[in-house]
Amino acid sequence: MAIRLDTAAKYICERSGWSISNLPLQKLLYLAQVEYAGLNDGDKLADTSFEAWDYGPVSPNLYHKVKMFGADSVSDVFFDALRLRAGSERKRVLDAICDRYLNVKPGKLVNLTHWSHGAWAKKYEQGQRNIAITDRDIAEEYANRREFRGEWSSIDVA
Repeated sequence: MAIRLDTAAKYICERSGWSISNLPLQKLLYLAQVEYAGLNDGDKLADTSFEAWDYGPVSPNLYHKVKMFGADSVSDVFFDALRLRAGSERKRVLDAICDRYLNVKPGKLVNLTHWSHGAWAKKYEQGQRNIAITDRDIAEEYANRREFRGEWSSIDVA
């Protein structure tokens, strides 16, 4: 069973020392969702869905919860968050994503999520919202990362 959206978002914010804004929070959550789905037969990391918005995949539920912060750091508004179990697969994936991408600039995270073989690129229509990125799309993105490993790993995040 997927963890609560608040649990995943709060964990990422805590790992950042509460210095992360909405855009990179969205990207890290999405990257974690893809990673977890790929490693776990399409299961969800967090109980949220994503849509293809202009700056990449967005969880509308998370967006509406933290949009009041604009480009500033998100504060703790995650009142339904629970603690992650030590040693759980979901915590391990969130830790791996945070270790890899937490210090990457937001524009570079956008580049990652706009990858041509990713779910966002397949679904995005300029200026449109409410275009769902399905769980199947997310699982396919993970498979594409493996198939196009060289291309995926060459995306500049430095």
